[in-house]
Amino acid sequence: MPRHAHPLSDLQVRNARPREAPYKLVDGGGLYIEISPSGSKLWKMKYQRPGGREGKLSFGPYPDVSLVSAREKRAEARRLIADDIDPGVVRDEVKKAKRDTGGSTFEAVAREWHETMREQWQPQTAKNILHRLSTDIFPHIGSKQIAALTSKDLIHAARQIEKRGALEVARRVTADVSRVFVYAFHCGLTERNPAMMLTKVLRPRQKGHFAAIDADQLPGLIKALTRNEACMGPIVRIAMRLMMLIFVRTSELIETPWKEIELEKGEWIIPWQRMKRGKRKLNPDRTDHHVCLSRQALELLRQLHGYTGEGELLFPNMRTPGRPMSNMALLKALARMGYKGDMTGHGFRALAMSTLKERLHYRHEVVDRQLAHAQKDKLESAYDRARYLDERRDMMQRWADYLDDVERGELTPSAAQSKPRGSL
Repeated sequence: MPRHAHPLSDLQVRNARPREAPYKLVDGGGLYIEISPSGSKLWKMKYQRPGGREGKLSFGPYPDVSLVSAREKRAEARRLIADDIDPGVVRDEVKKAKRDTGGSTFEAVAREWHETMREQWQPQTAKNILHRLSTDIFPHIGSKQIAALTSKDLIHAARQIEKRGALEVARRVTADVSRVFVYAFHCGLTERNPAMMLTKVLRPRQKGHFAAIDADQLPGLIKALTRNEACMGPIVRIAMRLMMLIFVRTSELIETPWKEIELEKGEWIIPWQRMKRGKRKLNPDRTDHHVCLSRQALELLRQLHGYTGEGELLFPNMRTPGRPMSNMALLKALARMGYKGDMTGHGFRALAMSTLKERLHYRHEVVDRQLAHAQKDKLESAYDRARYLDERRDMMQRWADYLDDVERGELTPSAAQSKPRGSL
C-alpha cells in the first residue's frame, strides 16, 4: 500500500531550510513543494496523464502562492483529471489563447519569462529583476504589444530612469528587457529585439569601486573605532573588529553559524555553499574557504561566544534571532565614526589587500587566495589552496599584529613600507 502523506502545515513550509540537494515536502494528492539549495520553494503537482504517462504541473513559488492556494489549484487539476482531461494541456491552451487574443503584451511576456527563469536565479536576484521591471518598465510599455514595440519606446523608458541619476539601474533593466525580447523571439511572439543595441545610447556610467580608505588613513580609522566603541554595543564592536582582522565579505561574516567555528582548534572553514561563487546556480565553485584566524581574531570570537554562543548565529538579528543582523548595522557604525561614503564593509577587503601587498610585501597570489577570489584555472586553484595555506596563516597573524602596532602608535603605515617581509 502507498504510504499516506500527512498534510503540511504553513509553519512547516515556512520553516523549511535549504539543503545541499533539492528535496520535497509532500502534502498529498500529488501536491508537494520543492526546496532548492538556493532557498526557493516551488509548488508542484505530480499526476497521471490520460494514457498512463506521468505529468507535472507547477503552481508557482511560495509564499507568493500560499499553501491554501496551492491546494485549490490541486483540487481544480483533480476535477479535470476526473473528467479525463489533462490539466497540462488545458494550461498550455490557456497560455496560447491569451497570446492569440492580445495576451502578448510586454508585461505578460516579461512575467512569463521571469517565471520560467526564476529557478535558475537566487531568490534575491529574481526579486530584484521583477522589481526593476515593475517600477521602471511596465508603467511605460507594459500594456503594449511586444511585437509592436520599437527602439524609440524603449529609449523613452530608459531616459526616465536616467533623469533621476540611476544610471546603473538603467543599464541593468535594459539588459533585462533585452532578455525578455530574446525569450519572446524564441516563443514566436516577435521577430526582432529592439533592445539589443540599446546600451549604445545610454548615458555612460562612471565606473567605481566600493568606498574604501587607503593604508595612510588606517590610523585614523582605528582611532575613530576606538573612540566610538562605547556607543556601538559589544556585538557590533566585535563585528567591526573582525571585519578589519579577517576581511571576509560582509554576508559571509554576519550569516555565520557557530557550528562553523572550532574555538578549541582555532579553525573557521566556510563551506562553499555560503561563498559568493558557491551560490551560483550554474557551475558553482565547490571550494571551502579557510579563514585563517589570528590570536586576536580568536579572542574576539571567544568574547562573542559569551554574548551569542547559546544561539545558532554569531551575529543574530536582535528582533528576529533566527535571522542574521543587517549589514546596515555596520554601515551605520561607520557613519557614526565619520566615515559615511568613505568606507564600507567591503572596503575592509580593499584596505587589507592594498596594505598587505604594498606595505607588508606579501605576494599577490597569497593575498588573492585569502580574499577567496576566483582562479581562472581549476587545477591551479586546487594547487594554490594547498601551497599557500601556511603562508596565509602567517600573513593573517602578521596583519593582526600590524594593526595592534598601528593602534598603539608604535608603527605608522608609511614606516612599515621600509620593513620588507623577509624574502618576500
